[in-house]
Amino acid sequence: MKKHTKFFISLFMTATLALTGCSLSKEQPQEATEYVNDDATEAESTDASSEDKSTVVVKDLFEPLLEEGESAANTASTQESASNEASESTSIDRDEVVEIVYFGDSQLANGSSDVTDLTALIMNRVPNCIPYNLSIGGTTCTLEKSTNDTNPETMASTSFLGMAYALAGKANRETTLAQYPNTLEKMNMVKPEEVDYYIIEYGANDFFNEAPLDSTIYETETVQYHSFYNAYCKGIDVLREISPNAQFILITPFYGIYVDPDGTYIGDSYIVSNGVGTLADYAKKVQNVAEDKECTCIDTMFMKHCDLYLDTASEYLMDNLHLSLKGRQVFSRIIAHYINFAEHNEPYAYLETDFIKISEFDPDEYYRYDEGQMKEYFPESWEKYIRGEFPLAQPSEEAAAEYKAQQDN
Repeated sequence: MKKHTKFFISLFMTATLALTGCSLSKEQPQEATEYVNDDATEAESTDASSEDKSTVVVKDLFEPLLEEGESAANTASTQESASNEASESTSIDRDEVVEIVYFGDSQLANGSSDVTDLTALIMNRVPNCIPYNLSIGGTTCTLEKSTNDTNPETMASTSFLGMAYALAGKANRETTLAQYPNTLEKMNMVKPEEVDYYIIEYGANDFFNEAPLDSTIYETETVQYHSFYNAYCKGIDVLREISPNAQFILITPFYGIYVDPDGTYIGDSYIVSNGVGTLADYAKKVQNVAEDKECTCIDTMFMKHCDLYLDTASEYLMDNLHLSLKGRQVFSRIIAHYINFAEHNEPYAYLETDFIKISEFDPDEYYRYDEGQMKEYFPESWEKYIRGEFPLAQPSEEAAAEYKAQQDN
């Protein structure tokens, strides 16, 4: 587990984060029953630093609320866009359409009021893409603390597990989404057998709600579904039953920072613990789920794809937690690489090598990998690339001409 620079523990034990938002549960946090990496000695290779650092426990954390226009996951503009996309798809061969269903919290819902949410930005980068954004701000992967009802027929939960049951028809979706009529309408548009990808992003609200990281198989369903790992796995199992051909892409919680009432820096997602673990621990648990359930995992906590850290946080976060427009643009490009590779729109080299420096990021720039390096280090990608087989990654005129001349000889 990653550890960070030692702070004055007494200061943090009395501090309350000055992130305006709703008060969360003050119940005693539960300890996780297994190591986050399933190995107490395993080190995270993508950590920002390998030096010994300390975890600081801060109880009763608060999640910052988005402004009214930003936080709504069910705005008319987003619904109208989704409806238009779905209507247009009826005149297109469904085999040519990439249908993506999104489940998540405010990180995916954020920006929906002006159609700059992550799902819309990804749509602009993936050809023939139809998104169904079923994300709802403030929701968790785990079953809410306010209920112990694990019976799908009576469950009315907007957690990931509850939403999965609703889409599968095991829970009453009208009851589940009674307060979210536009999300209900979008869910009704989804044909599970036609879904190509499920993209799932949870963790921050589970962290703020002090959800256990996992439980054992010997514990009751109620305990298991209140646990992050177990609820995540169960939700994926439910969706796989109705969409056996779909691919699953899991997104870790996003790196963020915390400040005290005076705006003084307290710690980041590697350091500040809710008493169960840090947000980085929840991110590692998502990686565990992806490995165990054979899903793709996209890292948005550590530094695999971009230099998200203390010195860049203000550039891609709007309130130390939620992605700003620039942050959404950065990660839409990263996430789109995974889909475009799977859809044979781009070579694997693009997914593997695109590392974004946030301060230098240009949202209008389309990533291109050096042709010489691709030829040397990614020969399989190169052969398809030079033949023009990737719609979004065409060879330069010089490289194409050289290849043609070689073929003619």
